[in-house]
Amino acid sequence: MRSRLFLFIAASSLAQPALAADPIYQNWHALRGQAAPPVAAAVRLPTFKGPVTVLDGRTLWFGTLGNGYKVRLAGIDTCELPQWALNPKWTNRDKQQAPTPVPCGPFAKAWLKRTVGNRPTTCVGLAYANDGIPVAQCTTNGVDLAAEMLRVGWARLDSPYINAQYYAYQTNAMAARYGMWGTYVLDMNEWRRKAVDKTLDRHPIADFNLLAERKSEISPPFADARNKPKRTDR
Repeated sequence: MRSRLFLFIAASSLAQPALAADPIYQNWHALRGQAAPPVAAAVRLPTFKGPVTVLDGRTLWFGTLGNGYKVRLAGIDTCELPQWALNPKWTNRDKQQAPTPVPCGPFAKAWLKRTVGNRPTTCVGLAYANDGIPVAQCTTNGVDLAAEMLRVGWARLDSPYINAQYYAYQTNAMAARYGMWGTYVLDMNEWRRKAVDKTLDRHPIADFNLLAERKSEISPPFADARNKPKRTDR
């Protein structure tokens, strides 16, 4: 089963600087509408235009593979490519070691790639992330790519200090259980800190175990969202 899942995946970064603490989503409603914390003076960035290659659910590449620019979508975060989510419908626990895995990173990339297609993309640079990659607002054929990823549930807001339309897209996606909101998924920041194996060969059980020890999460709209899955490997 696992081999078939990886075959399926084989066939199938610019966020705004993160807050000091992991986002805890129940607090975001209180922060909404408040003034954003002060930031450093803005740095003027160029506007990128042309065809792009989609690297993951929030990252684009302008130019050729050997010569170009990496740009991340502003205001959102998505699962990393090796990251797994879990289907909450785990009924046969005697025969199934863990919930059915969901490749949230590849799914996010696939949707962004579908949205962009072969059309040219325009990215207006807004800032630089901590790793030096430009953060930009990007559109393809008039579609705001970050808003689209929020709308279908394959991205989350990267900060509570965001425009009302983005907030509404995320709220609607959560209520409808679109994309990753229909899964158990570890918050990306915590995943990046804790995941030891970050290769595309990462096994789903590794993320199941991280979820069992999570400190923060993207809470899906289920009554039992905070019930930690029971580890079965020891």
